[in-house]
Amino acid sequence: MQLLDGDFLLQIDGSYGEGGGQILRYAVALSVFTKKPVEITNIRARRSTPGLRPQHLTAISCMKTLCNAETDGLSIGSSKLTFSPGEIRPGEYSFDVGTAGSITLVFQACILSALQTTKPITIRIMGGTDVKWSPSWEYFTNIFLPTIQKMGIKIDAKLIKRGYFPKGGGEAFITISPIKQIKHLQLNEKSEFNKIKGTIHISNLPSHISRRMKHTAIKQALKSNIQTSIQIDESTSFSSGVGITLWSKSDFAILGSTVIGEKGMPAEQIGENAVSQLVEEINAGANIDTFAIDQLLPYMAIADDTSVCRIRYLSSHTETAMWLLKQFLDVEFQMTKQNGSIKLMVK
Repeated sequence: MQLLDGDFLLQIDGSYGEGGGQILRYAVALSVFTKKPVEITNIRARRSTPGLRPQHLTAISCMKTLCNAETDGLSIGSSKLTFSPGEIRPGEYSFDVGTAGSITLVFQACILSALQTTKPITIRIMGGTDVKWSPSWEYFTNIFLPTIQKMGIKIDAKLIKRGYFPKGGGEAFITISPIKQIKHLQLNEKSEFNKIKGTIHISNLPSHISRRMKHTAIKQALKSNIQTSIQIDESTSFSSGVGITLWSKSDFAILGSTVIGEKGMPAEQIGENAVSQLVEEINAGANIDTFAIDQLLPYMAIADDTSVCRIRYLSSHTETAMWLLKQFLDVEFQMTKQNGSIKLMVK
């Protein structure tokens, strides 16, 4: 898509729509990609603890370093940020969130911002690998990355150590390779999903929890006549944690679901919820799931041609992403309801 005219300081209201960290990360990443300076106000104004938090600070600091940007307001608690990007600088970088802030969200921001790199960029992040309200490590590597790789984006990812709330301590790295163009997605036809794969990750907790979770997930999937293969990844970490990520592949699409365990939530409920979420997507005729679409929209918006997909419904995160993309790019979104799903065109 063509960039909008003008090189002025783009004003972004961080309280728009969903009003969370998504606007902040995407706005800065798009600023780097389009080379448009941006001022973001009312950062995370709708959250109980507004302003920049450690994971947001890490993501922006990483992007700032990647492109030697000039910033103002880059500090914990800040509700206003000015970001003026420079040129992407390939190399190796390392950052520590310092808490259980999401490693995968930082990686996603870095990938989008660094798409125009001329040489490989390797980024190592320490923090939380599997935390609430964020893509789990398996979701990142089995749903998000394979989908953007279909668009020609080249990312290698490796998990070193799991990290959970509240102490974090996880570690992972990615390598972003240069590409010539971003291919559009053509997911217009209804997909056939008949098998589910998954991973249960557990740390510092009794092994019967993961076994119960696995048993319930397989039993729940069989109710929909879907065969399931789930592996268990046991590890030790600074904090205890457990969660499950499931995914189902067709010939050309991937759907996923993630549930992170919480204190007081039975293992059986975690397993059942993960399967129910994924089966809902399958039954709706979606070929990009509700959680993935807002993560993928930026790539669809800057692709070489019109992208088409089917989603179950339009979430507030997705609506917010659409609004933000229009601030940076000359892009259109067309939606049509079709047989229980929404056909989405991005052009």
